[in-house]
Amino acid sequence: MESTGTEGQEEIPNRDQDLRIHLDRKGGGKVVTVIKGYRGIPGGLKELGKYLQSSCSTGGTVKNNEILIQGNFREKARDLLQVKGYRAKLSGG
Repeated sequence: MESTGTEGQEEIPNRDQDLRIHLDRKGGGKVVTVIKGYRGIPGGLKELGKYLQSSCSTGGTVKNNEILIQGNFREKARDLLQVKGYRAKLSGG
């Protein structure tokens, strides 16, 4: 009875995922990098979020199918995602 929690969900290859990287301002003037568009398994999103947080040496969270990274790390996040094979583009101003 082994269950991986991914029944009914197919793993979507990184190269077929189209991620968008936004910059958002939260209350108090705090800047947050937001990565949207992930369509893989939920566990993969959390794993990707942890990878980006540790690579950027900052905090963050994963919620509402988005990765939130504290600070302006748009370019670095794009580069890190592209190295992992994702199609990632900067979006917004």
